[in-house]
Amino acid sequence: MELSALSSRELAELMNELGQPAFRAKQIFEWIHKKSASSFEDMTNVPNKLKEALEEKGYTFVVPKIVEVQESKLDGTKKYLFALSDHQVVESVLMKYKHGNSVCISSQVGCKMGCRFCASTLDGWLRNLEHYEMLEQVYQIQKESGERVSNVVVMGTGEPLDNYENLLLFIRGLSSEEGFHISQRNITVSTCGLVPKIYQLAEEELQITLALSLHASSQEEREKLMPIAKTYEIHQVLDACRHYFARTGRRISFEYSLVAGVNDSIEDANRLKNLIGDMNCHVNLIPVNPIKERNYKQPNRENILSFQNKLENYGINVTIRREMGRDIDGACGQLRKKYMER
Repeated sequence: MELSALSSRELAELMNELGQPAFRAKQIFEWIHKKSASSFEDMTNVPNKLKEALEEKGYTFVVPKIVEVQESKLDGTKKYLFALSDHQVVESVLMKYKHGNSVCISSQVGCKMGCRFCASTLDGWLRNLEHYEMLEQVYQIQKESGERVSNVVVMGTGEPLDNYENLLLFIRGLSSEEGFHISQRNITVSTCGLVPKIYQLAEEELQITLALSLHASSQEEREKLMPIAKTYEIHQVLDACRHYFARTGRRISFEYSLVAGVNDSIEDANRLKNLIGDMNCHVNLIPVNPIKERNYKQPNRENILSFQNKLENYGINVTIRREMGRDIDGACGQLRKKYMER
């Protein structure tokens, strides 16, 4: 049993079972979730006999190992490749902004969603990440960088809502006052549009931001880019997003990867306005990050700005995502794929 999998309540019950005072549970919980301990040896104020007792009961202290780090010379973005206890690898990204440091983490090993422009899905899905494997990506990046993480985005490899229970444990663990204590308003969860799970998430009484990977202005266009669109029609997905906003009051964020000649025309902007113009939302335009396995290309700067201006003229809140880590394997799934190929 991985020690970091235990909640504060479960740790308290374990300490009681071992005949330990209640404060030991708090000590151990803080070592894991506040001090990013990597081993029993790190917990210097915990008695050796207690550590030995935990080991005898089969509790382990296994932390994902950083096997590779790429750092951008352009903007300081850092891409991390983590090896898990079963030797699978996942990647995470540290992005530095004026308002604070943001970490983008993975929720699965591989992905089964098959989005055409994404490297994460090229080798398929292997398994879900446990909630503590998700937490440890944040903890170990903060420890390695020596800088406080203020925002977390679950937008790396995998579909977070396809790993629903672990996602909830991750969010509640990360925002726990006893642990890392990041505001839920500083946590963003991305989804390609698993409609039943969006409705379910709306009832969890969370204050996270929901980001929908929209990437198209019509059902036909979306089906070409995202296989999930054949299961959940575009209007179904948007209705689920409207419900999420109605239940939580949290503005929806739409991710829209601009692909030259595919979804970047003025007609696309007009159709997008008809789809979401009535919603309290924000559109994040993302010039597609080319991958060698696909022939998708970025629109030129003029087309990108024209698309943005058209949406703004419709009164839609829109930004162009700042491109970060272009001189490293910045796009989701690229570093992991290169590592696996080697």
